[in-house]
Amino acid sequence: MSKDSWIKGKTCMITGANTGIGKETARQIAALGAHVIMVCRNQEKGEQAKEDIIQTTDNHEIELLICDLASLKDVKRFANEFLQTHANLHVLINNAGVFHMKRTTTQDGYESTFAVNYLAHYYLTELLLPLLKKSSPSRIINLSSNIHRSFKIKMKDPFLENGYLGPQAYSNSKTAMVLFTNKLARELEGTEMTANSVNPGHVKTQMTTVGLSKVFRKFADIILPPRTIEKSAETSVYVASSNDLEGITGKYFTDCKESKTAKMTKAIHNQDYLWELSKRLVSEALAKQD
Repeated sequence: MSKDSWIKGKTCMITGANTGIGKETARQIAALGAHVIMVCRNQEKGEQAKEDIIQTTDNHEIELLICDLASLKDVKRFANEFLQTHANLHVLINNAGVFHMKRTTTQDGYESTFAVNYLAHYYLTELLLPLLKKSSPSRIINLSSNIHRSFKIKMKDPFLENGYLGPQAYSNSKTAMVLFTNKLARELEGTEMTANSVNPGHVKTQMTTVGLSKVFRKFADIILPPRTIEKSAETSVYVASSNDLEGITGKYFTDCKESKTAKMTKAIHNQDYLWELSKRLVSEALAKQD
């Protein structure tokens, strides 16, 4: 990709940037000359990743910030501090994700996969929208997955309280990311802000290997042959930086090309339902902690 890409000299925030696809996305974007803000949960691992990216790209405009996406209170703390200390934000890549075969809950009492992969990013985006608007033209990129086409999201039970299955939980969170993207694109219509979702493809990262049985990993590899980390990061980098995508919004990209999503993600009533549900879930979680 050209050094003269749209993102050169701009500020880009990437969640989950210390490992896997997030780290490689940060590296490729740093190589394009952007100011990269790595949002990580672990300080030590984040520092190691930051130094590695600096050394391999010779870009010293790399910043590490700490946020625990499993806590909506910490998301609020993080966003407020960021808004007080940073004047610009041109790109937000909501990349961080978890996958659990057994049901776990966050500090807020919400099922972890849906809460971290989707709800925390919904709230983070909401809080950062004013700065993204001020910095426009700006871009929001949400990481999804083609698994969202394999399981029908349980809109009335997104936390799977009535029967948990790891792949279903992951699919729910990734379907939510597409619904959120499409709703956000509608909300931002008429501005210089765009929102698109990305399918990175199947790749072996810490998230997709730790805690999973050998049988499940082999099954996944057969259905979806794994690709390299570098290849999986390319589409996020493309959507974040391509000169050709100025003004393009509400799309879903695979292998740097627009692709199809599940039919239900295009339904406005589904997008609106999730939007209102998300507002309520965030409000209720924060109210319990006041």
